[in-house]
Amino acid sequence: MVDYLDSCWSAFFLFYSSFFQVTKKESPLDVLKRRFAKGEITKEEYEEAKKVLNS
Repeated sequence: MVDYLDSCWSAFFLFYSSFFQVTKKESPLDVLKRRFAKGEITKEEYEEAKKVLNS
């Protein structure tokens, strides 16, 4: 019985967590900030793109 409940809980948790990860949307500014933080773009590229997004 405990194994069955553990299995049900695990399946529910996996479904629940994957559902919200799929539906979570990042704004363009969030993507820009993340890319800058990861070092994918330079400071100049970040600032230029931020100007474009804010205009």
